[in-house]
Amino acid sequence: MPGRLSLTARLTAFYALVSATVLVGLAVLVALATSRHFVELDRDYLRDKIGLVQKIVAESPSPEQLSSRLDELLGSHHGLFIDLRQGERLVHGTEGMVFPPKLASVDAGTGPTDWTTDGQTLRGLSARVEPPAASGGPDSAGQPLQLRIALDTGHHAHFMRALSQTLALYSLGAILVSGVLGWCAARRGLAPLRVMKERAMTVTAQKLDQRMPVEAVPVEFADLAESLNTMLGRLQADFARLQEFSSDLAHELRTPINNLLTQTQVSLAQKRDADAYRDILASNAEEFQRLARMVSDMLFLAKTEHGIELPHREAISLDREVRALFDFYDAVADEKRIRLTLDGDAEIVGDGLMVRRAISNLLSNALRHSPEAGEVLVAIRRSDQGTALSVSNAGTIHTEHPLRLFDRFYRVDKSRAHPDSDGTGLGLSITRAIMEAHGGRVSVDSDERHTVFSLHFPAGAPGGGGRRGAHP
Repeated sequence: MPGRLSLTARLTAFYALVSATVLVGLAVLVALATSRHFVELDRDYLRDKIGLVQKIVAESPSPEQLSSRLDELLGSHHGLFIDLRQGERLVHGTEGMVFPPKLASVDAGTGPTDWTTDGQTLRGLSARVEPPAASGGPDSAGQPLQLRIALDTGHHAHFMRALSQTLALYSLGAILVSGVLGWCAARRGLAPLRVMKERAMTVTAQKLDQRMPVEAVPVEFADLAESLNTMLGRLQADFARLQEFSSDLAHELRTPINNLLTQTQVSLAQKRDADAYRDILASNAEEFQRLARMVSDMLFLAKTEHGIELPHREAISLDREVRALFDFYDAVADEKRIRLTLDGDAEIVGDGLMVRRAISNLLSNALRHSPEAGEVLVAIRRSDQGTALSVSNAGTIHTEHPLRLFDRFYRVDKSRAHPDSDGTGLGLSITRAIMEAHGGRVSVDSDERHTVFSLHFPAGAPGGGGRRGAHP
């Protein structure tokens, strides 16, 4: 979006804002401290002059001498003004000077009073002055004198204006410099992100082996780089499986379609009797059934990839389900002289049709790969971790990655030649999907003598005691 700011701009703005806050706060603090210092200096200055006036009043034997000495005091201190009164009578004062009615007293302990008159900024205090004890003093009646004294603070105001301008210019310049430095720091600090972006731009469907430079980025970006590398690794593995699945799917669909096409073309090449056409149609029906099963299985797996809810939840007796499947596969077992054996019993909660299909897939797989006169053993065990149903048969699996047996259309025999098999290559994939829908898992273990497929159901379902039985 055009209105969105980049991360570099945001960090620069944040850094400049923080710098502005600190610098402006510091400038205000310096200005306030300087102004407060001037107030303290002026207060001490006025107190000193009040003490000097009190001394002059005490030492002056006559009003003429008092007025003369006060004139000398004012003449030697530029910007100093006094107003000395005895009652309503002006003893000495600056002509034209207007003092406020209420002026802070030196004895009150407060700061001086500030005011402005005729364009002058003044700061003043008031004090009580005792008249001299001599009868020749300014007031023979001994009435106290009221002193009001003020100081012109124009030079302070001028200094504060100059200081404020200097602080403002310095703060503005420092904020601009901080913004530029913040931009440089943010851009340099985010350089590893640009490197990661450039590396990510090189990732395509044909180049999924690219990885982020974990060691070349700061610690803060290392976790992000590792997470991206993990994601790319998953994508590479999933894409490889998808390519292999697409190839296998094309091959699996091509075989029955070629069979259908060949038989149809042969049947159309010349006239045949009704029995011949009936045989061809029966053969085509078998191929159509195989295609229908494959499409149905693919649709089921597609739904499980997006997560499915179990259609029906019920208590399932694994012993009863296994024995029912033994009856179903009895003819196949008798043909190969394979003995079907059941050991144990337990109850779980799940969808009966889906659980029966998962067990049926394992039994069908075991019967298909067991040698003649062998045995297929179904063992049911219950523990605190859950319920496990294992199907074992003689023989071993020659593959380096046993878990890949649950991938779609994966075959140990890469030639894909399986004329004696009526399966679609999706049975184990469907079994894994069913177990994931039940919150469980499926596993395989193979050694030099036996292969064992196990269904692991989670704990929580009521269980029963184990019992042993056999079906010849």
